[in-house]
Amino acid sequence: MKDKIQILLLLLALTWVSCSEEELSSESVITIDQEDYTPFDYWLERNYVAPYNIQFKYRYEDNESDMNYYTIPARYEAAVKLAHIVKYMCLESYDEVGGIAFTRAYFPKLIFTIGEWEYENNGTYILGTAEGGKKILLSGANYIDQYVKDADELNRYYLKTIHHEFTHIMNQTVNYSADFQLITGSGYVADKWSEPPYNTDFLTRGFITAYAQHSPDEDFAEMLSTFVCNSPERWAYWMGLAGTEGERLIMTKFDLVNRYMNDSFGIDLVQLRNVVQRRQLDITMGRIDLESLE
Repeated sequence: MKDKIQILLLLLALTWVSCSEEELSSESVITIDQEDYTPFDYWLERNYVAPYNIQFKYRYEDNESDMNYYTIPARYEAAVKLAHIVKYMCLESYDEVGGIAFTRAYFPKLIFTIGEWEYENNGTYILGTAEGGKKILLSGANYIDQYVKDADELNRYYLKTIHHEFTHIMNQTVNYSADFQLITGSGYVADKWSEPPYNTDFLTRGFITAYAQHSPDEDFAEMLSTFVCNSPERWAYWMGLAGTEGERLIMTKFDLVNRYMNDSFGIDLVQLRNVVQRRQLDITMGRIDLESLE
């Protein structure tokens, strides 16, 4: 028996030696064989990897998820539609205004989508996050069919989130002027933004959304994403609700955000909004085939 144990230990030692440190890698060894590729994987290679060097991950991976939340995978069909929308509404909008070189250089190289929202204890939920300028998480993919024909809902749950998170990534690349946070410096309330009295009358206090009251970084991202995702008529309506002082504060912020985008990246936000609005109408009117994998 002792001899058998010694032989077993020797075999284990040889096995360990065969996996020496020289063969180990810090990168994940979980890969997808090409024989397991779906038509969607090939479509992503052609439409995300080849032109932009961007990975769009729709298969569930623990290491890409936040283990503090209960999450589920995105359905295949939902992920296909969301990938089409992100490409047409976001990537190609920036291509059209700033050139594909801009999108290649600054858009994060990983988009990971999950099926459900990430729910917080305060009754709110996370639509998306940006990590280190390299990754955008998009949650709630499995609800895409409910919102794809409604511009307001499509913006609320998906498109505005992408523009918002991309703004954070651009801010991590080139910081914005410190003057921005002085405009409504005493108005930031962190996580209390969703509670009374902060969840109402935020426009009159100089904030374009309730969430903009969280912090200067969130305010900056909300300014850009809200502006480009809504029509000039909707923006004018909000400025009317804001009143004289609220409009002055919001437009002072907008001028700084627009100047930042022009000076840092050569992007004019009015032009970007026009492109986004046109492409948004194409999506909601059903002019774009969101299921094609040709």
